[in-house]
Amino acid sequence: MFVVVNDAAGRQLATLQTNLVTASVCTEKVPYSVINSEPLPALAQAGETPTFRFESRTNPYATDPVKMVTFAYGITSSPDPTGPDACPIAHFFTWPPSGAAFGGIYDPFDTSPGRPMHVDTPEVYAETEEYQKIRAMITSLRPTG
Repeated sequence: MFVVVNDAAGRQLATLQTNLVTASVCTEKVPYSVINSEPLPALAQAGETPTFRFESRTNPYATDPVKMVTFAYGITSSPDPTGPDACPIAHFFTWPPSGAAFGGIYDPFDTSPGRPMHVDTPEVYAETEEYQKIRAMITSLRPTG
């Protein structure tokens, strides 16, 4: 299954995709921050509880401000980062029969019509109605049956 969630202006806010292979390899860790995190016990599978996370990764090699930091929000089964560096963002989680991804990207440089005005930091964005609705939508995912 593949679902795209858009706002009224047609801007993509999140995607849901199932039947994914969720194994990933961490070849290089980079500086990170976690803006928001919440465990999702309703999605626990085989003793593993995924987490909704709004987080960032900094590219230490980027010189273009638009490419220096990546911000994303979504559900992840990856362990919480520890120390000053973390693996790249991997918003994948265990979902029968294999895995799924449900999340989106925050772009502080996005000036699209319909985007909340004057939101240029992830902390401020996390307080907007748009983000609160996205978070509520993503964290409301439940298995059937």
